[in-house]
Amino acid sequence: MAFQRNRATQPRLQALGLPMTLLCVILGAALLAPWASDWGLQDIDWEAIQAPPSSSHWFGTDMVGRDLFTRTMAGARTSILVALIATSISLLIGILWGATAGYAGGRIDLLMMRVVDLLYGLPFILIVILLVVLFGRQPYLLFASLGAIFWLDTARIVRGQALRLRQADFVQAARCQGYRHTYIIVHHLLPNMRGPLLVCTTLTLPAIMLAESFISFLGLGIAEPNTSWGTLIADGTQSMEAAPWMLFFPGTLLIGCIWCCNTVGDRLQNQVSEGSHSLGKSHLRTPTR
Repeated sequence: MAFQRNRATQPRLQALGLPMTLLCVILGAALLAPWASDWGLQDIDWEAIQAPPSSSHWFGTDMVGRDLFTRTMAGARTSILVALIATSISLLIGILWGATAGYAGGRIDLLMMRVVDLLYGLPFILIVILLVVLFGRQPYLLFASLGAIFWLDTARIVRGQALRLRQADFVQAARCQGYRHTYIIVHHLLPNMRGPLLVCTTLTLPAIMLAESFISFLGLGIAEPNTSWGTLIADGTQSMEAAPWMLFFPGTLLIGCIWCCNTVGDRLQNQVSEGSHSLGKSHLRTPTR
């Protein structure tokens, strides 16, 4: 039976090979770009203004002669960093809120989830844009705002898992032994949510990346001298006919990165769902002291 289960799992793991490989290539290129390119972020080649891709400028240059490869990789680092920080913030808020609501149950759960339902109806992207307009284009404000938007789905997922686990035998045993509620949540509930939380992370990352690119595309996100994929795409649309490479390279990398994260998340979600149905509650991980 174990051999058959391993053979059934192997195709699913192999299916992750292409998106994971592409994602690693994008991350590796973004990290190694400062050493791979001879051009700085603001360096101008006066002899190659809006020049097509060549041996000296792999992605061409923009409208003022700056190397597009260097700027695209710098935009990748910015967009991915924003997505990672904002995802961490959203996971922290969502896990705390959802685990508390699901573990407490009753009126506390009802009240906390009605707050989530209320927040679902707010136009969060417009609120982020309003905050940027009022307080300026601050990166930390962008991190916090995007993180505060995407925690609602995480809270729902964690709350559902907590409701399922709160009546498990090992949770009841921990209560009888007098452990505090925070200890039970951290050491008994959360370790059994690793699969759903991993899926939630891989699906939240591309959503935040796309939201940041949209805000930067509108000119309200990352400001000069820094850059992001959204800023580069906005510049590319202005010269789409004369210099299509300015739109092609950052747009392709953004689409590729989002596709990789979504594909990994979808396949992990299928694997986690199949695993939960096949294992059942009797195989939940029982923590030890």
